[in-house]
Amino acid sequence: MKQLITGILLLVVTTAFAQQQHYEMFSFNPPKGWKKQELENATVYSVTNEVKKSWCQLVLVKSTVSKGNAAIDFESEWKQLVVDSYKEYGITDQPIEQESSTMNGWEVRSGMGKFLFNKDTATVALIMFSNGQRCGSVKIVSNSSSYGKEIGAFLESVQPEKSTAKAGEEVAPIVATAQPVPDGYTFTTTNFDDGWTSVVKEDWVEATKNNVKVLLHYPRPENSKYYSNREEERRLFWDLLVAPRYSNLRQFEDWPSNLPETAYFSGGLLTDNTTGKDVWVTLFSKGKSGWIEIITPDKNAFVQAFGIRDPHFYFTDWEPLLKLSGLNRFAVGEKDLAGKWSNEFQGSTNYYNLYTGLYTGSTTFASRQYFEFRANKSYNWDLVMANGASGSSMKVDNAKASGSWKMLNNWQVWFSEIERSQKTYNAYFSCFKGGRILWLQDVSYGSYTAYGKISN
Repeated sequence: MKQLITGILLLVVTTAFAQQQHYEMFSFNPPKGWKKQELENATVYSVTNEVKKSWCQLVLVKSTVSKGNAAIDFESEWKQLVVDSYKEYGITDQPIEQESSTMNGWEVRSGMGKFLFNKDTATVALIMFSNGQRCGSVKIVSNSSSYGKEIGAFLESVQPEKSTAKAGEEVAPIVATAQPVPDGYTFTTTNFDDGWTSVVKEDWVEATKNNVKVLLHYPRPENSKYYSNREEERRLFWDLLVAPRYSNLRQFEDWPSNLPETAYFSGGLLTDNTTGKDVWVTLFSKGKSGWIEIITPDKNAFVQAFGIRDPHFYFTDWEPLLKLSGLNRFAVGEKDLAGKWSNEFQGSTNYYNLYTGLYTGSTTFASRQYFEFRANKSYNWDLVMANGASGSSMKVDNAKASGSWKMLNNWQVWFSEIERSQKTYNAYFSCFKGGRILWLQDVSYGSYTAYGKISN
């Protein structure tokens, strides 16, 4: 594992022989004499030298549910564990990444960045392990290279538990049912291999498994507004999404969170206005999950299904609920792709002097990629990228391709030539009110990219 960040922190690696300890999915040798701190979702080992004004932290982070792809997992972990933690100190959004590798059945990705802390440059390195089902991370933060020997010995000892899934394996549905629907798409039902069944509805995706029903509510205009008061936001969406379909609220529970990424978790016993039966309704949202409504016969059935009863104020073990957002996934039929699909991205990066903190300029980046699918199985592909320093002319690059395409199955599409070679993409649809998003992922590398339909 030492090779993952060699050259990042200029480590001197030694072999460790101490009795290994365990934290969640990791076994490791802790650095001798360092202070240990147990947090809600991490174990931290730290050391400080007051004379030299140097310090170092080694952090083992509790694993979470994978988003199905190691590249996406690393992007998410970097944002949550690095960018969100050090953004006020000028950390870069994009890490300097190392080559990926595998260990014990896990795909391993790593990267580093720098930030300014107390007028001193600090380095942070993140090493993430993903098997497509779960992902866990190790983080190293220091303002000095003098801890290279200890860091090296620690990383040499870190081992993830043996994975039962194949590294990079896509966790995907196995059966898709075709039914005609008003929006014209082929597939409206998906039967997942873990027992869930999802069906497209007018205002949500409805998923069921045993005695549990889940409603993945489509985004609404209210989702894009800013709410300074979390309680106000929670009450608003409870009144919008839940209250109109139920009555006689009892035993209401509202569990606030105190997390960097806001989470909402409320529940209560209600009478279903349609059936007249009592049900336990939970409303949940965290990060990009969207608003998720879970309906069970009673609270005990909810606890049995998800293992959550009384969340702690700092409760972070949301994985069983976060995973539900992945049920908004439907197969792709050949006739569904006809037309032009596009993604657009733009952003800017501001630069500051690490020593003075003064603004030194910025660069702007924009890209647009589109696929045009024709009924005769031909296509056009176009990629435009522009970047440059603010106030100067932009450098524009363009790539194009055309050829034939075909569906290899309901979850993969093949192209005869893109970037001078044949390409196969994993593909699926997610739904929103009145439309669908096409998600494509090059099977050879990279994460999923979302495309919206811009013309027939």
